[in-house]
Amino acid sequence: MHYEVVLPAAGSGKRMGAGKNKLFLQLQNEPILIHTLKVFETDPNCTGIWLAVRPDERNFIRTLLKEHNITKVSGMPDGGAERQHSVHACIKAMNHVSIVLVHDAARPFITHTIIEQLVNVAHENGAAIAGVRAKDTMKKVVQGVVKETIERDSLWMVQTPQAFRFDLLAEAEDVAEKIGFLGTDEAMLVERLGHEVFIVESTYENVKMTTQEDLVFGEAIIRQRQQGGQ
Repeated sequence: MHYEVVLPAAGSGKRMGAGKNKLFLQLQNEPILIHTLKVFETDPNCTGIWLAVRPDERNFIRTLLKEHNITKVSGMPDGGAERQHSVHACIKAMNHVSIVLVHDAARPFITHTIIEQLVNVAHENGAAIAGVRAKDTMKKVVQGVVKETIERDSLWMVQTPQAFRFDLLAEAEDVAEKIGFLGTDEAMLVERLGHEVFIVESTYENVKMTTQEDLVFGEAIIRQRQQGGQ
């Protein structure tokens, strides 16, 4: 089933400490952004990619797209101060599609298999998000003191992509903008409408490049995939 994807790409990279947009940092001699874009460029079910960008970086990104033969980018609207604003800018610029994905541009290791599962579940149920089960013991801590141990079996660590029927996400974004609500992810906006969100089990490799340590993990994942012929 076909879909289009939104990639917020207007971040500052402060937690990475790179002094520039972390998406331009290199993994195996290619920018993180290009690694992520190639996942969707090579997926025949992806019919369009939308990048929310900083205006002063738009020309540089266009150069990267040309250099790496990325052809599916349909638009690059201005990103906002928050991720939610960037996603909404893309949604407003898009024509109506059946399914839209929102994906962290700094998660270059998502697979076509998981994407397909998300698209199918979103088509059937309206909303689906990628996630992995919590592996560590979880504690509720208040002011540095452990208050309780949380039952782990029902806890998931949420990733992206998050997949939605287009009309559902557009409504959730519009309502949030109208009332001035800022959510932590798109699923939270949909949840506020009273709509169920389904989980699709992802992999722990689908890590977000956020800190310098993540770059080390990223290099290792690429080497492992190269050795395994993936």
